[in-house]
Amino acid sequence: MQPESLPAKLINGGVAGLVGVTCVFPIDLAKTRLQNQQGPPVYKGMLDCLAKTVKSEGYFGCYRGAAVNLTLVTPEKAIKLAANDVFRQKLTKDGKLPLWGEMLAGCGAGTCQVVVTTPMEMLKIQLQDAGRLAAQRPLTTPAQAGAPGPAPSPVQPPCRTSATRITLDLLKTRGDVPFSMIYFPLFANLNALGPRGAGQGCQGGGNERAPFLQSFLSGCVAGSVAAVAVTPMDVIKTRLQTLQKGEGEDSYKGVLDCIKRIISREGPSAFLKGATCRALVIAPLFGIAQGIYFLGVGEMLLEVLGV
Repeated sequence: MQPESLPAKLINGGVAGLVGVTCVFPIDLAKTRLQNQQGPPVYKGMLDCLAKTVKSEGYFGCYRGAAVNLTLVTPEKAIKLAANDVFRQKLTKDGKLPLWGEMLAGCGAGTCQVVVTTPMEMLKIQLQDAGRLAAQRPLTTPAQAGAPGPAPSPVQPPCRTSATRITLDLLKTRGDVPFSMIYFPLFANLNALGPRGAGQGCQGGGNERAPFLQSFLSGCVAGSVAAVAVTPMDVIKTRLQTLQKGEGEDSYKGVLDCIKRIISREGPSAFLKGATCRALVIAPLFGIAQGIYFLGVGEMLLEVLGV
């Protein structure tokens, strides 16, 4: 069988990303809000965060920022998954790909998608975190308003965070933390285990596809391991990329300043904030994405269109 074409790879990656993100977005929202907590916590955990979000913002509050992700995840996942395939094919010699080649392919894939991922992640984080910031704002009670002495400063109702407003702020910031060097080699080796089925090539470099369930489970396991391994970097990234801070929360000058302040004020355990949520997001996201990617939707679509 001939390797699948680049357009087919891009379509497969795009569809995989759309389905995966739709399924796990509420957990990702909880992860963002938990990682951004400083001082007295607003949320006790993932379930508490989701419950309070639904209560205060409605069910669709769990999908705040999803429009941005769903709009941009298609090129992001398409680039990442397809680029990894292309790099693996280029680095494979005599049907073999050494570990350094797998890591280099993953690194190349992560680098290719940074241009899309960084602004998408920053914009998504601002929209996801808006509810937590609103929950922290104190409200002026009638008794406080009538108390003697200087009138308290009026508390402005929180303005609704919009994608347009945040986009203007994003022009001044940047940041990313890829985990592709860990994920892709681990996934490829796990996916190479077990039975193979007929197909048009796969990321493992062979001419046969792994069954859907095998690709799904391999994506879940590889995603979980990579997610936990880079959680400290993800916490730093989330803090740096959050443009709007809650009352009493730190603003950071850079990566080193962020690390020092987190250690001094919150302790080393703060670097694992949201680790469970992150694993619960990444595992099914990449499991679903890899499973759908290997179904060959792109090939079927191109065949129907006669391309």
